[in-house]
Amino acid sequence: MITLYGISNCDTVKKARRWLELHDVEYRFHDLREDGINKAQVRAWLDELGWETLVNKRSTSWKALPAAARETMDDNAALTAILEHPTLIKRPLLDVGHERHCGFSEKTWAALFQRHTL
Repeated sequence: MITLYGISNCDTVKKARRWLELHDVEYRFHDLREDGINKAQVRAWLDELGWETLVNKRSTSWKALPAAARETMDDNAALTAILEHPTLIKRPLLDVGHERHCGFSEKTWAALFQRHTL
């Protein structure tokens, strides 16, 4: 089952959900604020994607972190920060089972779903 992680009021997540529905892709929506996330899940995402991909450095959550925290960020620090502030995750996070993708791009998603029969 495909899972789309995000927050319900995020405009990019709304666009991604519309795109999935328009293309008849069955998915489950997981709201990072409402449904939460756990340490093992975030660790797996960091191991696969790295903090530079997983963390949205343009978000207000990132900008709210102390400068020292931003300057010394690594996978371990990102794990702690994301667990405290799930909105640090670049949204949406698309989990297609065998790989994960951060952010939404119609072109990228069209190529992804063309490559894989889901």
